Amino acid sequence: MDFIKITGLVAGTITTISFLPQVIKTWKSKSAKDLSLGMFLIYCTGIALWIGYGVIINDLPLIVANVLTLLLSSTLLFFKLRFKD
Repeated sequence: MDFIKITGLVAGTITTISFLPQVIKTWKSKSAKDLSLGMFLIYCTGIALWIGYGVIINDLPLIVANVLTLLLSSTLLFFKLRFKD
């Protein structure tokens, strides 16, 4: 793997991990009242499109980072719909 792909993987990992504290907090508190449903719907749609773009251009760091981000942001979206505050 070259330096550019490694840099992309590290950047994607760091930005993806940023969702983890919110997922943990929301799960533990069973409250998602401060999360915006509209924002997470739009965000998840955008991330899905980034995954599609990554597949089209065959960019592994882009695909991996966005699949993980979609997983975490979709978890928050699920919590928002499940924990009706």
